[in-house]
Amino acid sequence: MVKKQKDSNTKKAVSKGFHEGDSRAGKIDASTIFETCTEQLSSFGGLLGLIKFIDLIKLEEIFEKVYRRPTRETKLGDYHMVVGILMLLFIGFNRLWHFTYIRLDAMMCGFFRLGMLPAASTFWRYVDSLGINQAVSLVNVMRVLRERVWLLCGLSYKRIHLSTDTTVTTLYGDQEGGRKGYNPRNRGKKGYRPILCFIDETREYLIGKLRKGETLSGEEVGKFIKRIKDQLPECVKEVLFRGDGEFFSWESVCACIKAGFDFIIANKKASPPFEPDKWYKPHGKDVIEYNSCMHQPTGWEMAFRFVAMRIPKYLEAVCNEPVQYELFEDDRYIYRIFCTSLRGKAHKVIAQYDKRADVENLVGEVKREGLSAIPSSKFKNNYAYFQIVMMAYNLWRYLKMTAEISDKGNDSETSKDSLQGLADNQIRIARLRLLLIAAKVVYHAGKDKVRYSIHDIRTLGLMKFLNYLDEARSKVRPWIEGGPWRCRFSLNNV
Repeated sequence: MVKKQKDSNTKKAVSKGFHEGDSRAGKIDASTIFETCTEQLSSFGGLLGLIKFIDLIKLEEIFEKVYRRPTRETKLGDYHMVVGILMLLFIGFNRLWHFTYIRLDAMMCGFFRLGMLPAASTFWRYVDSLGINQAVSLVNVMRVLRERVWLLCGLSYKRIHLSTDTTVTTLYGDQEGGRKGYNPRNRGKKGYRPILCFIDETREYLIGKLRKGETLSGEEVGKFIKRIKDQLPECVKEVLFRGDGEFFSWESVCACIKAGFDFIIANKKASPPFEPDKWYKPHGKDVIEYNSCMHQPTGWEMAFRFVAMRIPKYLEAVCNEPVQYELFEDDRYIYRIFCTSLRGKAHKVIAQYDKRADVENLVGEVKREGLSAIPSSKFKNNYAYFQIVMMAYNLWRYLKMTAEISDKGNDSETSKDSLQGLADNQIRIARLRLLLIAAKVVYHAGKDKVRYSIHDIRTLGLMKFLNYLDEARSKVRPWIEGGPWRCRFSLNNV
């Protein structure tokens, strides 16, 4: 039996472009009809992820147990007042007056269960009631929060690296605590000089405080280092503290030893006697030389190890001009000297210190997120607001880490909705990928629902992240049972 076939049986190539059946093409011109709708719209659709994350870590539970309330009573309650400011900073507005822009935002109003947020002056009056006690309690809130997030993300760092630095916040008014000090960009102007300590492994803020615009003293640095150990999770057993020359003093070194920390601190004023015949090059073609010695600076109770590197000021003239050499050997080099408790080759120790350079990026990011905004002329108010800003910064860090963990298994090269690498992105990039997604809040079947556009390429990644949070919220929290290590800061002991 012969079957009749077509002469050509080759398959036609399928177009990978747009198809007419995918969606109807819109037509917008001058005669297009416009009208209103009853649904509430929000520019910050990703805020639902933060709301779910806050419930996952039980932030309200931590807040109610740890936070020290000011004397001022509010209708919304202290928790909602602080979380409101946190959300304002999380969205990207770093001044309290900016509440006027989001008073009618559907996501914000829905979280507070209000038709309209209070006026900005309401939040400002609350900040005006805060002080040193509230700032200290917020640090303790972040301490408990850190352990819970590490357990949720499966982090068990036994050794961490701490990078500490100070920065300058220029003041343009008559604020308490403003002093004229080191301010290279605005010489002669008053400012604050906050101190910040970050964990390199997670890039999160560990501890810090707002300070008057004065140079750090050795006694103040020593007290600051003593406070670090109380903020560390239980799994951390070893710490490497790194600081620049402003942290160099006998008090700081002594505090590190008592806390059991290793340290690398840049030298300031000490003059260790390095032996000339012990300078070495790690590799034959290197021009940078390294050395080490034991030295006891004046006023110190014992000797410590100092490591150094020396870099030639120049090798040859660029324009083939005659080179004028210095008379003394030390004048021909630039020296970098550090005091350390670490053993090993000097060049490896200094390489450990150079990894601290990333702290400048973290400080710059924090300043853009609201640290440079000074809401009050009272130092105590600014002191507390500083910790609120840093808490908002940490929430971004934690949300990015959780989002990346939820995306495990996706191929970042083939999946456009992948969230891999988000933890290493700056907050401004994460804000575009996780937060600034348009959403519509509708009321259907007796429930409020949030809808996202299927035409937004970020929607699929956000939906996977929200489903991951819902699944985690349905399970027993790892700090209650099932965690790889025990929490140090149990709320039952508070």
